[in-house]
Parts: sequence; structure tokens; C-alpha cells
Amino acid sequence: MPGVRKLAKVYINGRLIGFHEQPEKLTSDLIKARRANKISPLANIAYHKDTNELYINTDAGRVQRPLIVVENGKPAVTEEDLRQLQTGKLSWAELVKQGKVEYLDSEEEENALIALKEEELTNEHTHLEINPVAILSVISSMIPYLQHDMAGKVLHGAKMFKQALGISGINYNLRNDTESFLLYYPQKNLVRSKIMDLIELDKRPQTQNLVVAIMPYRGFNTLDALILNRGSVDRGMGRSAYFRTYEAVEHRYPGGQIDRFERPTEETVGFQGEEAYRKLDPDGLVGLEQPMAEKEIIIGRTSPPRFLEEISEFGVVKEKRRESSITTRKGKPGFVDTVLITESEDGNRVVKAKIRSSMLPEVGDKFSSRHGQKGVIGAIVPEADMPFTADGVKPDLIINPHSIPSRMTIGHLLEMLGGKIGALRAEYIDGTPFNSTGREELERLLKEKGFRADGKEVFYDGVTGERIEGEVFTGVVAYRRLFHMVAHKMQARSRGPVQILTRQPTEGKEKEGGLRFGEMEGETLVGHGAAMLLQEKFIEDSDKVIELVCERCGVIAINDQIRNRRYCPICNGSKVYPVEMSYGFKLLLDELKALGVFPKLVIGNKA
Repeated sequence: MPGVRKLAKVYINGRLIGFHEQPEKLTSDLIKARRANKISPLANIAYHKDTNELYINTDAGRVQRPLIVVENGKPAVTEEDLRQLQTGKLSWAELVKQGKVEYLDSEEEENALIALKEEELTNEHTHLEINPVAILSVISSMIPYLQHDMAGKVLHGAKMFKQALGISGINYNLRNDTESFLLYYPQKNLVRSKIMDLIELDKRPQTQNLVVAIMPYRGFNTLDALILNRGSVDRGMGRSAYFRTYEAVEHRYPGGQIDRFERPTEETVGFQGEEAYRKLDPDGLVGLEQPMAEKEIIIGRTSPPRFLEEISEFGVVKEKRRESSITTRKGKPGFVDTVLITESEDGNRVVKAKIRSSMLPEVGDKFSSRHGQKGVIGAIVPEADMPFTADGVKPDLIINPHSIPSRMTIGHLLEMLGGKIGALRAEYIDGTPFNSTGREELERLLKEKGFRADGKEVFYDGVTGERIEGEVFTGVVAYRRLFHMVAHKMQARSRGPVQILTRQPTEGKEKEGGLRFGEMEGETLVGHGAAMLLQEKFIEDSDKVIELVCERCGVIAINDQIRNRRYCPICNGSKVYPVEMSYGFKLLLDELKALGVFPKLVIGNKA
């Protein structure tokens, strides 16, 4: 049929249900029906001209947002409607029913032309924003002056809201999360967004307002590194607590045997010496506020033997219990915060012990503003050496000037101005995206207080006392301390445990594992011609093994140490020679043999 190609496909919730000759008329009819409350206000209709397809979506889980309907360049919601809304004569649901406000999903939004403000409306516009801040998610709408930032950095800043330390909940001392953090002295934001009030962010704050200067400092804040003022750190800036909960259960075993919380005695198999259990009370639990080092026993526990014991000469079976205590994790020392004894669903006793560590900011810890300007501490400088203004103000934090131009986070600079005014006037500054206090107003208020309108100030070097050439842009910004702490990431290994199968070093920090020198790193060494380093990393530092190889058959030979005989399993010959190889390679040869492939090694003298 030649005419079928022109027909538009009609889909409902992704299923093709038929074809239509006039898809544009059908679309407008359906939208009119929705606005007249004849079909569900939650249905969305979108016509794609390029593919000639009409999509109708009514399924659950779509994200929709409300917009004011615009017809012939005029918004459907009038001044009279707004007055009635304020007096309570008109409700939101009635506005939706009347078709003056409608909910759009991402598919229908593709075909809409939405104006940010009423002044921008033309005849082409289909909708008007109730408030432009509604474009944004809850998290990103909390970034002040967001409209002046690059989109990528806004996403970055929003992502780090979830990593910021703060007060996770005021019942933190009753909770037993495996891991939790607490910022000691959080503050309300000086430059704030109205959304913060809607979600009551002040009840669980996560930032501190820091005096920030944008300048280089003796090479310690190269790239994204930050300089911290030692005096500010001593006064509690960025100070936090880290809580880690350890759990142990008295398991029941078949045969009525059970684990016991107790101080293991010398008869216990795997007894670690009196010194290891010195912090445990007779019940096997540690006392409150005891200092705990890493890998120290926190819950003493003994378990029944794995196998049944033999009868002794007196005919009585003496059960030899084995050690199964719980130790603190590597690199996570602290003080015992709480010890809780409870019961599991099966009626077994459960002990939960919580360790609290004080986490002071140190070199390598991560901080971030709300504009995606993240960085790690490059140095913590004594207060006496910090640059200072004529008024004697010393910054808490110094960031590098190069972190601003390429990232175009102008919102960060505006927040610095706003924070400065907020601190001077003791009031909050509105930084709500698209509704914020303008730059001109900020500059006027700064001038009023006797400061330069551009936010710059004359600084003096704290070490030499000389005036620093050029003015330094300085202000107050809400900074967050993120949970990426160098103390929890440090890992080093010289010698340590290896996997049984491959004889290569174990993986992961908890298992004292090595850092993987992978294929790509190996290729780098090949490219540089660093053959000896390649040999060292892949063989010497990993799974070097010397295996005997038969000269004639090329297979791994047998080394019979009992009979003191070395021979080939195939030809029984004794012409076998030691060959240095990776154990992983020897394993590969064995696996190939299991698959019925016969790999042979051709050996010869070293050239």
C-alpha cells in the first residue's frame, strides 16, 4: 500500500496500537481534552515530527513538572487567579483541573517552548515557568548563583552534597550504622537558597563558612590543592568524628554447641597471649572510652572445635575451644563509644561495639565548595605565616586562581561577595538560582560598608610582612568537608599474603593487598623499553617460581624430594632444567592440559 508510509505510528506506553493520518491534529485534540479535564492530567502526549511517531505516556514512574499553559503569547494563569490563590478561594488542584497549569514529562517537554519570565513571552511559546528554579532538582537548586556556573560543574557540585559531612541525624549516638560521620561545628549558610528553607537544611547543616582568598601560596596550592590555616583547624574548622560499628554473634552449631563471649584462656586454640586481651572485661567485651589501636581485639569470643575430639585416656572428652575474637580494622583506631548487647531473630546473643575516631583535617583530605570547586589540602600553614589584610583578617583557606577561569564557576565568586556582605551586615544573602541578589546590589552594599566593590583587598605576606603585589580577591564561602579522607585510603605493602590459587598478592586494603600493576601499566613500560622494571613488577614482585622443564618433551617435570629424583612424567628422562616463570603461567599450562591441549615449552641456553 503506497499510502501507509505517510501514516503516523501511534504508541501508548511504548506499544504500537495503530496508525493515524493527521497526527498533529490528534496531538492538539488530546492536549485540549486533557486541559478540559476529559482525560487524565497525568497523561503526556508527544508527537515526533522527524520520525512521524506519536507517543502517549500514562505509565507510572515518569518524572513530571508543572508549567503554566501559554496560549497566543498570554499565560493562562491571570493576576486574578494569583489573588484568589493567596486568599485561599482557589486551590492548586483547581488550577490543574481548569487546564491553566499542566504537568509535562521529559518526552512532551521536547516539543514545548518554555519561557523563563513573563516578559520573554512570544506567540511561539507554549508554556511559562512558575519559577525558573523549578527546572532544577532539590539538590542542585541549593547551589547559590547556579545560573552563573557551567552545567558540568553544577552537576559535580550537586554530586558532592551526598559526600559532605554534617549531622546525619540527631539520634546518631543511638544508631549502629556500619560507618557514619559527624561534623563537630556545622554552620548555617550565609548565602542561601529558598529551597534550603523548604527542606529545613538548617536542622541538619553540612557546611562551614570560611574566609577564602584566591591566590597562589609558595607552590603548595598548585592546581586544585588548598592551603588551610593551622589556627582555624585548631579552633575546630573541619573537625569531625568517624564511627565504625563491629558486630559479633554467639552462633549455635548442630549438636548443641555454641559460641561464647569471654576472655579466651591459655587452653584456647589460637590463644594470642595475655597482652592481646588486656582491654577486655571478664565478659569478653571492651570497656567504654578505652583507646583502641588498629587490629586490636574489641570483642573476645571462643568457638567450639571444628571437628569432634577423641576420647582422652580418662574417657572424658575435654572440649578444646578455638579463638574467634573480633578485631578493629586496619587504619581505623579510636575510642570505644558504645557497647550494645541484644538478641538476634534466632534468639542468639549479639554484641555491637562502636568505635569513635577524631578526624582532624590533614594533608590529603578533601574539601569542596558547592560549585564543584573541589580540592585536597596541600599544606596546613601556621597562623603566623598566613597572609593578612590591613585589618588583620587571615583567610581560613587559600585556593588557586587557576581553578576559576577554565571552569567558569562565576557563582563561586558571587557567593564570595555575598558571604562577605552577609558577614558584615549579619544577615543572610539570597542566592536562590534565577532569583538571587544581583551583582550590582552586592557591590553597592560592599561600598556602603567601606570595602572595595570588586571584593579585592590588599594583603601582606605573613612571613616577610611585605605588601603582596596586586590585590587579592577574598570573601566568605560555604565549604564542605567530604568523607574522602587520606587516613582511610593510605595503603602500602612490602611483603604480605598471597592467593592460594595464583600465588599472586591479595587484592584490597583490608587484606593487606598489593596495588595492581595491570596490562596498561605493563604496556607503558614496554613502550619505554624498561625491560628490567617490567620483569621486576610482573615476576619478582608477584608470583616468581622456578619450575623444572623437560628438555625433550617441554612439559613441567616432577621433583620427587623423598627419593631425591627429578624426572619428566612423560618420557621418564632426567634431562630436566630449572626455568624461571610466573606461577600464573604455570597455572595456565595446567588448565590447558585439563582442556586436552598439550602445551610444550621449547628451552635453550640464555643467549
